[in-house]
Amino acid sequence: MKQYLAIDIGASSGRHIVGRSENGKLVTEEVYRFPNGAKEREGHLVWDIRGLLREVKRGMAAAIEKCGEIESFSVDTWAVDYVLLDGDAEISPCYAYRDARTEEAAQQVHARIPFAELYRRTGIQFQPFNTIYQLYADKCAGRTERATDFLMLPEYLLYKLTGVKTCEYTNATSTGLVNARTHAFDGEIVSALGLPARLFEKKIVQPCTAVGELLPSVAAEVGGQMRAVLCATHDTASAVLAAPVRGEAPYLSSGTWSLLGVEQSAAHTDAESMAANFSNEGSIDGAFRWQKNIMGLWMLQSARKELGLTFAEAERLARANPCDTLVNCNDAAFLAPAGMCAAVRAKAGDLSDGQLLYCIYNSLAHCYKDALGTVGAKLGRRCGTLNVIGGGSRDALLNELTARAAGVQVIAGPAEATALGNLLAQMIAGGEIGNIAEGREIIKKSFPLTVYR
Repeated sequence: MKQYLAIDIGASSGRHIVGRSENGKLVTEEVYRFPNGAKEREGHLVWDIRGLLREVKRGMAAAIEKCGEIESFSVDTWAVDYVLLDGDAEISPCYAYRDARTEEAAQQVHARIPFAELYRRTGIQFQPFNTIYQLYADKCAGRTERATDFLMLPEYLLYKLTGVKTCEYTNATSTGLVNARTHAFDGEIVSALGLPARLFEKKIVQPCTAVGELLPSVAAEVGGQMRAVLCATHDTASAVLAAPVRGEAPYLSSGTWSLLGVEQSAAHTDAESMAANFSNEGSIDGAFRWQKNIMGLWMLQSARKELGLTFAEAERLARANPCDTLVNCNDAAFLAPAGMCAAVRAKAGDLSDGQLLYCIYNSLAHCYKDALGTVGAKLGRRCGTLNVIGGGSRDALLNELTARAAGVQVIAGPAEATALGNLLAQMIAGGEIGNIAEGREIIKKSFPLTVYR
């Protein structure tokens, strides 16, 4: 029986999940979990990449100890962040996307290439932390002068484990530097920004591609050998691969960020999509996820921590204190505030703690409603369902409010969609599953879904 290891790292935690096929169903077992988070150093938010690598290897050792032989593994993380290399050495620090260093860089990039032209070429929505702006900030700081490579964060971890440098399609598109028609880095953008062309010479490859085996030293450290495979290394792309959707049914990947959209065979780089700030991020086989970024559970997570509440306590308090006040969840004030509760009250007024939590819940639901309306207008039909995947699919109050606000049937689950999509890519690469459609059917049989009307 083949076993596969999904290493799924989010901005707040990472997990190692082993999956195997049993009696036509996918069975999973979490074998390791570790905390994660950006650190403040010298006035900047950065990632502890050495600590991440250490935890990844510890989890691999735990997987082998608990489950025995592992056929393959893959790593997914959030998008846009990367590591610059000078040969084999990291150029430190590895900045976190919520760091404020790109504020001026974004304006400078748009002075060289208007955003409308960037969008026409790449289809990637504006976010101040997009890789394109981070790399331009690096250029202005002189960090790219000695850089020989840049690797997106999951590809960096795979490189440290296997010695192989790769560039995976779904994550590459999140950079804002990949042409939506050629599926390759856009040389004209790179040239116009004065970025080193050598950083973009690697071929962009599709998920389900084999990378190589562990370095002998790593295999000895973790207690066994296993093969590395590229999943959709952007975590949202992996999550959508596991979504129980067919055709153009809309999905909502609900986690620290909320991403609502539909899968499309071609990118929508028209003026209407740009005005709605929808993005065209890569999916499997060169397709696209036409989707809207919404601030997501970050707001709830931050407010809950400030109030000293568990998720269950926060939900109960919100249910007991309904209010009609709404805020725009995509307001930049909520991206990295000193205090989330204060930031919400600055926009919404003097709310009690329970009202504040309900306001966040209800505001998210209305943001989902608005994005779903944009999707329906693009498709030329009303959307009657919304498939909610990821950790937020467990949040009953948010699902109820979304169903009510948008007037749709919410189908919630699976909660571990990202890890499941990671596993599906490996199982396809290993020949155990034929394609994503087959894998989605297996997931529907393996994991119960909850319906909200």
